[in-house]
Amino acid sequence: MRRTKNPFTKAVDKAISQGQADAISDRELQEVFTAAVRLGFAKLEAEGRVPELLDAEAVSATEVVVAVSEMIRAANLNLLDVAMWFRRPLPSA
Repeated sequence: MRRTKNPFTKAVDKAISQGQADAISDRELQEVFTAAVRLGFAKLEAEGRVPELLDAEAVSATEVVVAVSEMIRAANLNLLDVAMWFRRPLPSA
């Protein structure tokens, strides 16, 4: 079953396929990414579960590591902070 994509996702796919990543502004990307992170955490708090935040088949390991590294820098975290959170037990739904 193929899912219908939202307008932002369609615009991203088009920009990437045409080699025009600059068609999506850094600010737009920041707003969407920030909103997605906030919503994922809100779902954790409200529903007691971690939602699937990523389609692992749609991104490479390198893309994930770059995004995570930038998130760590943006939040002014260090790897010890991240390791502490990574090892915490996930809520059971």
